[in-house]
Amino acid sequence: MYQISSLTNEQSTHCKQQYSSKKRVLEAISELLSEGQKRLSPNKIFEILLSRERLGSTALGKGIALPHGRIGNIEKPIIAILTLETGVDFEAPDEQPVDIIFALLVPIECNEKHLQLLATLASLFNESDFREKIRGASEPIDIIQTLESADNIDAN
Repeated sequence: MYQISSLTNEQSTHCKQQYSSKKRVLEAISELLSEGQKRLSPNKIFEILLSRERLGSTALGKGIALPHGRIGNIEKPIIAILTLETGVDFEAPDEQPVDIIFALLVPIECNEKHLQLLATLASLFNESDFREKIRGASEPIDIIQTLESADNIDAN
């Protein structure tokens, strides 16, 4: 199983951003997912994430959304992280605005890994302490370190 912290980096993590809509958030997260990925277009990623959102909101509740999809041209999953100053409507089941977005792309053939990663992320976000550390982060390195800590706990 992948360690969550190994699937992202500081370049694909932005803190305390300001966006006015779900669409703008998905555009921004698509840009972050394409960072350093020469074979990935932000527009293609946006289409994939938007198509998935049309099937049903990827908001979990408690201010968290996990937009995700499968795509060719990558060898391992990638994650981009975005926190917002002010939450946006993501059609969450609890009707709360979303201010933490963890976007996940996996290789097209990775059905089982895709589901495992989503389950791992959902489990992490069930923990209020984890949510608050991510929410309180003012720099990308703070989020990366929080993920590393969570990976270390899971490894034990």
